[in-house]
Amino acid sequence: MGNFHVLGQLVDISNREIFSAEISVEKGKIVSIRKVAEDKTLPFLLPGFIDAHVHIESSMLVPSEFARLAVPHGTVATVSDPHEIANVCGMEGINYMIDNGNQVPFKFYFGAPSCVPATPFETAGAEISVTDIHDLLERKEISYLAEMMNWPGTVHRDPIVMEKIALAKQHGKPVDGHAPGLRGEVAAQYASAGITTDHECFTLEEALDKVKLGMKISIREGSAAKNFVALIDIIDDYPDMVMFCSDDKHPDNLAISHINELVVRAVANGKNVFDVLKAACITPVQHYNMDVGQLQLGDPADFIIVEDLRDFKVFQTYIDGQLVAENGKTLIPRIYNPIINNFNTGLKTVENFKLLAKGNKVRVISALDGQLITPELQGEILIKEGFAESNPLSDILKLTVVNRYQEAMPAIAFIKNFGLKSGAIASSVGHDSHNIIAVGVDDASICRAVNLLIQEKGGISAVNEKEEMVLPLPVGGIMSPNDGYEVAQAYTNIDKMAKDMGSFLKSPFMTLSFMALLVIPDLKLSDKGLFDGQRFEFVDVFLS
Repeated sequence: MGNFHVLGQLVDISNREIFSAEISVEKGKIVSIRKVAEDKTLPFLLPGFIDAHVHIESSMLVPSEFARLAVPHGTVATVSDPHEIANVCGMEGINYMIDNGNQVPFKFYFGAPSCVPATPFETAGAEISVTDIHDLLERKEISYLAEMMNWPGTVHRDPIVMEKIALAKQHGKPVDGHAPGLRGEVAAQYASAGITTDHECFTLEEALDKVKLGMKISIREGSAAKNFVALIDIIDDYPDMVMFCSDDKHPDNLAISHINELVVRAVANGKNVFDVLKAACITPVQHYNMDVGQLQLGDPADFIIVEDLRDFKVFQTYIDGQLVAENGKTLIPRIYNPIINNFNTGLKTVENFKLLAKGNKVRVISALDGQLITPELQGEILIKEGFAESNPLSDILKLTVVNRYQEAMPAIAFIKNFGLKSGAIASSVGHDSHNIIAVGVDDASICRAVNLLIQEKGGISAVNEKEEMVLPLPVGGIMSPNDGYEVAQAYTNIDKMAKDMGSFLKSPFMTLSFMALLVIPDLKLSDKGLFDGQRFEFVDVFLS
């Protein structure tokens, strides 16, 4: 972190102007900004990009490795909800994320997970109590109360929910929202409790409803949920109320792009470049009170140098005056990453995945590519010797969730749109509680895929008649401590295997991981059974 000067066309987002300048950096701070003779050949100087809502764990990488893959794309900071590791390892998991992130030159802003466990309808590995949230919000490393997924409790002013929100207000820290599909009076009740953001909108009308209630909208483009196309036009009329986020980004995608992708696409869609950069670089800093530079005098030297304001090819990324990426290569060194976990179930047998048939007509979860919502369908399964089986010709496959925290019988249901023609895939990344979730064409394949993960104490797997593949995720059963680029390549290989087996989903493992996410309607599967996310109750797999 030496003293240096940089010459370029400075993009002053707040004042909406671009001018040639030389900036001087000393001890990690910008100490002077001097205008120079205009030179259109110079590269552009921008504040760094910020992911306004992300679960680092969904990259399958520990924070230090996430940082290594993010900085070549111009990302300098994240607003990170450690909800996933908290569901597995509780406070130990949150402390792990903070401690690991603190060891690299990257700005992680963690939240206090508000809903652990997410619902009482599934088995999680830990609980974050009101007392825990109080203790977390006291810490400088915790910047906000993370997404309040319990929207019914918020709307109906559940005392425990309101106590958590009150604690955030007392500490002057914002409260993130999570309210898929909420409109009208219900959305108004939700926002009036003190909710300040939402990243779950999937229509422009819904986003407009929430903006008018004072909620900032984080436009999400992750590996599974993609809402950019539906929502980007909101930036035209409400440029001060928009941020960009990934929410969940798998390692293969993170190796290719991050928030820079949303910036490029927004500008290509004709959006004003200053409005776009405000969403990507400025609004999160102001909303979450982040100590991230905005390319102003006296700011931390967090900035990027890009070729142009069209493709935003990143030449260099600086954080606190330290060069952390150059010409697409990370300069953040690897660190030692210890292992923590919570995995307590034994190997399963094929018989564990058999389901007595009550008939051949069943409720079917509909997996939608690029969406987290899962409409309920009806379909017909096959019955063999009295047991319910997948119907691959109709693409109705058996889905299972296996409790990984204690011995229990697997929950069984059926799902459409995975497209597998053979074998099975499985994952111990299963939002929110991260039990093992698997889908396959036959019980034997499902059992093999599940047992591979039990042997590794976490990971993702794919099996068919000829081969099997597993990517171990020993940190909490959801993250790898290994080199992020190697993990990204391993993930690419296993993703290809799933697609070669017939899956036509863009991200089959990411989509699979959300099929146990009970807080997103309509139909999901927990380790306790098939769950109706509209009525918030369990339902029978079989239709009478």
